Amino acid sequence: MRTIDLNADLGEGGSHDAELMALASSVNIACGGHAGNATTMRTAIELAITHQVAIGAHPGYEDPRNFGRLPLKLPLQEISDLVSRQLETLASITSAIHHVKPHGALYNQAHACPDIAAAVIAGINRVLPRTILYAPPSGAFEQAATAAGHTVSSEGFADRRYGADGSLVPRSHANAVIHAAQEAVSQAREIAEHQRVRTIDGSLVPLPARTLCIHGDGPQAVTLLATLRTALEAAGFTITAH
Repeated sequence: MRTIDLNADLGEGGSHDAELMALASSVNIACGGHAGNATTMRTAIELAITHQVAIGAHPGYEDPRNFGRLPLKLPLQEISDLVSRQLETLASITSAIHHVKPHGALYNQAHACPDIAAAVIAGINRVLPRTILYAPPSGAFEQAATAAGHTVSSEGFADRRYGADGSLVPRSHANAVIHAAQEAVSQAREIAEHQRVRTIDGSLVPLPARTLCIHGDGPQAVTLLATLRTALEAAGFTITAH
């Protein structure tokens, strides 16, 4: 039996959380950094419990003006502190945290920089020392997480384009985000079925992934996730959190 997890970033102020929750198998809940507050966290957690969806923490830079997507240069201790602070906030509302996935610029910087990866792991370890971590494959964050004893669920993206080196195209590029549902589904199936992705230069690079992300703030998010789930199930996949 082939399985794949479909995760969505929610609790970020979007208007389609309930519809997305019914289609995803795991969710990443903003915990007060780039977005979210106690009310949105409780609402998202209640929806996740109703739909039997795995609950994840989604800590990011405390920069809501830029939605946590602007790379910052912070002291490493400050990075650790903001991660643990946000996890503590979510953990004070629910003990059922299945995984942690850093958000936005913090996610990308932890993937590229061993020092930032170590700082993020240190912050996670204060609160959730043995949780599952969602991470891009073959980078500093995955390596640091594995070394610290965490289980890693390697992640691919249905709605983001990839560069020639296999990393995500920065959002500053006009073509970084895939808006067409069928194109996103095609990319997601390539990742799920063949563990590879086609980059913006047309080449195929390996991308081993156990979970696929759909951003909940996109205008086509519900259509994309519904179409993707139907296509993967038709291809013989069971949709489930690992």
